[in-house]
Amino acid sequence: MAAQLNTVAHEAVDHVSPVPHSPRAVSVVRGRVRAVLAEWGLPPDVTMDAVLVASELLTNALVHALPPATLRLSWVRVDERRALRVEVTDTGRALPARQSADPDEHGRGIAIITALSARCGIHVHTGGITHWADLFAA
Repeated sequence: MAAQLNTVAHEAVDHVSPVPHSPRAVSVVRGRVRAVLAEWGLPPDVTMDAVLVASELLTNALVHALPPATLRLSWVRVDERRALRVEVTDTGRALPARQSADPDEHGRGIAIITALSARCGIHVHTGGITHWADLFAA
C-alpha cells in the first residue's frame, strides 16, 4: 500500500493511503494508523480511538461498498479545537443496505464511531462516498 504524507513547516497535515479490497487490509491499516499517529505525537488514548474508528469505517467500506477504498488522516477545527479527521472514501454501495441477521456480530460500528468522535458524517460526491469522523486531539 503506497502512502502519501504531506508536511508543512515540519507538522504533518495529511496522510492518504489506498486500501486493497481485502479483509486483511483492516489489520494492515490499523498498523499504519498507529505508526502515523505515533509519528505525529498523538497521545495513546487518542491513537487507540482513531485506530478503532478507522477500523470500523474501513470494515464498512470493505463489506458494503465497491472498491477502491482510500484512508485519509488529516487535521480540522471543531469548535475552535484541533481534531483529527479519519475518513474512508469508497465508490459506493455494492448491494442494497440490509439488516444484519445477527445483531451480536454486526451493526455496532456506527454506534462506536459516534461514541468516540466529536462529530461524524457522510459526504456523497461524484467519486463515491466518504465516511468521516473527527476526534479531538487532546
